[in-house]
Amino acid sequence: MTVLGLAAVDPGRRDLVGGKAAGLAALIRRGERVPDGFCVTTEAHRRGEVPRAEVLAAYDELGGGPVAVRSSATAEDLPDASFAGQQDTWLGVEGPDELLDAIRACWDSLHTERAIAYREAAGVAHDAVRMAVVVQRMVNASVAGVLFTANPLTGSRAETVVDAAPGLGTAVVDGTAAADHYVLDGADPPERGCLTPARLRELREVGERLADRLGAPQDVEWAYDREGTLWLLQSRPITTLFPAPPESGRPGTRLYVEFGHVQGMLRPATPMGMATLRSMLADMLASFGLTVEIVDIGGRLYGDLTDAMRDPSTRRRLVRLMAVDFGPRAQAVVEHLLNDPRFAPERRGARRRGAAALTTGPRAVAGILRAVARPAAARARVFGEIERLRRRPLPERAPGTAAELLDLVEETGRSDAGLDAIIWPVVSGLVVAAALPPLLRGIASDDEIRTVLGGMPHNVTIEMDLALWRVARRAAPHRETLLHTPPDRLAAAHLAGELPDFGLGAFLDSYGVRSAAEVDVGVPRWSEDPTPVFAALAGYLRVTDPEQAPDARFERAAARAEAMLAELAPRARRARPVRGRLAAFLLGRARELTGLREAGKFAGLHPLRDRRLRLLLIGAELKEKGLLQRADDVMFLTLPELRAAVERGDDPRATVAGRRAEYARELRRRTVPVALLSDGTDVETLLPARASEGPTLTGMGAAPGRATGRARVVLDPATASIEPGEILVAPTTDPGWTPLFLTAGGLVSETGAVMAHGPTVAREYGIPAVICVPGATERVVTGQLITVDGAAGTVTIERPAAGAASAPGAR
Repeated sequence: MTVLGLAAVDPGRRDLVGGKAAGLAALIRRGERVPDGFCVTTEAHRRGEVPRAEVLAAYDELGGGPVAVRSSATAEDLPDASFAGQQDTWLGVEGPDELLDAIRACWDSLHTERAIAYREAAGVAHDAVRMAVVVQRMVNASVAGVLFTANPLTGSRAETVVDAAPGLGTAVVDGTAAADHYVLDGADPPERGCLTPARLRELREVGERLADRLGAPQDVEWAYDREGTLWLLQSRPITTLFPAPPESGRPGTRLYVEFGHVQGMLRPATPMGMATLRSMLADMLASFGLTVEIVDIGGRLYGDLTDAMRDPSTRRRLVRLMAVDFGPRAQAVVEHLLNDPRFAPERRGARRRGAAALTTGPRAVAGILRAVARPAAARARVFGEIERLRRRPLPERAPGTAAELLDLVEETGRSDAGLDAIIWPVVSGLVVAAALPPLLRGIASDDEIRTVLGGMPHNVTIEMDLALWRVARRAAPHRETLLHTPPDRLAAAHLAGELPDFGLGAFLDSYGVRSAAEVDVGVPRWSEDPTPVFAALAGYLRVTDPEQAPDARFERAAARAEAMLAELAPRARRARPVRGRLAAFLLGRARELTGLREAGKFAGLHPLRDRRLRLLLIGAELKEKGLLQRADDVMFLTLPELRAAVERGDDPRATVAGRRAEYARELRRRTVPVALLSDGTDVETLLPARASEGPTLTGMGAAPGRATGRARVVLDPATASIEPGEILVAPTTDPGWTPLFLTAGGLVSETGAVMAHGPTVAREYGIPAVICVPGATERVVTGQLITVDGAAGTVTIERPAAGAASAPGAR
């Protein structure tokens, strides 16, 4: 089966006909108008010879004449990788010899540098790709172009975007000439350019039909012939769009704000992790008297803030809430939408729920005041509860059945009552820190206040990092082995008991519940896979300057903080006798309570550990029964699906495979919108562009100081290490990243909030940090000399990289 007519192609046989032919066949089967043609299948490519007789017979059946010869690779027009322009297309091919040469050229284009680089970036294995070729009758086009059924710049599914040019439209596809550009939103189309309003309406209607029938927004190539007939030349998914919010069933446009970037988590959650996170977050918000609908969009947690935006009593307070808890990006979005008529205030009683969502009860006030009054006792309660959770017996196979284990999983999914002892001391530290800037306005600068909040004691993440530094010092006799053995091999040796004892086991006993993206129950913990820990140890072992030792740096930051506190307290009392006394009191309390901010999350990791271990025991049993390929496949099921497998024997393997593929696609996504409208619009695309002069990138200062060093762009902390003094440039950071901070000279991130994990730890180590720098990991290259100014909120590229090599996990 080396040549097939397009009408005979099975759209499901991508392995035989490639992506383009499969897409065209799907259009034909749905009754769309597609130029006649045939496909030279991947079977011919596998054999290595163009089937001359079959190709020429099919060409004669088309009537000869000019044809388009187009690549149709098996890894083309995928849901997350279009391969647009990566393989060749030949237009106006005429005659047998030209046709056969064009087919061979399409085959050869599978191995060009650009196609190879694209496959590597998309995570597509080279040896798994085959090339089919589509041959179609040429359309004698009067006008042609491209249609997007959703706006590829904003993400709006309510807009259709059309680019058109007279003739074949190759200038539109290749980007070699200006095209007429139309954005259609359902209103009457404009009377301009090479397309009439009637044709624009027809294109919009066709696009809506295709998106509906094919189940996703589409990128469509089209052409009008000289008789005015519309032909469809291609339709494939728009691969760059972030998933749209699910239908809410409620009228009007809705606003969703992403919660994960505040916690330093931009990677998607596994399905089981998402279910757990939604439950945990709902419980946590309920403890604050908040009612926010949490939705899953692209495997990320988004909160529906529409009601609060439309409530007159809360909409202005939302701006302050965003600034403190969600960061400047979310704050800018909310400020922008306050003037949007779709979010105009409404005084109907139905909107009062927003007011309740932003108030706290007497329990909260009492808990905060109790902690502020007796901070030492509050800390004792917090760390006592953490120790209780840590020492709980690990789940074992008893009870022996998967059904009984599943009952326990569902019980541990509910909040642990003991965590209430942690919430209010943690919140008290945040409240005290948030109160300082307004109290000290006109008395102290933001930089001075941040200095007081540096080198903060009682922070479990700092204590973890310093504990790992002590492990590194004990491991010094094994330095060469640890520096020159890949971290994954060291991790395997440790788990097999083949490494000497230099304190890592004790470290993992205390902190093995942690990992990057640790709030996802589906992610392995360090105790299961200590590869990232060994990568961090390698960085620590490279520190040879005593002044750069992490404990010394932390002590210097603490000393600066205490000195600044001693200076600011009397200054505040002199400047404002009443307000100044309160400010001085809270400055001291900040040093005693603000470090607790990491404790709540750390405590919650222990119930997550128990839940994960029980789920893995269930997965192991289902694997033994042949219902799962791997024990951790359970993380790609929901609890009802898991119960169906456990109790009824339902086979979930196809579901798991589909979700793993979707999860892998989302892992490759480099940017996540901080806020979405219900039509899929990325709200940040509606904001005025931020100016960035020359080589200076602008973000938000989050930790004071100024440092110059070589950039180290890290996308995954699992195997990356930072040379002493290098500037870490990352998409985001959570506690799983912070071991890298101990050797870093500064931090640059694309997301975050001033009070988020990364900036907090950076302040406590005394390294400058600039957050919310758009596209930092793309615009900065490993090895470049850059200057980070945490006061100005700028990153200046001093000079380009000079032959710097990237570390594993870095770019």
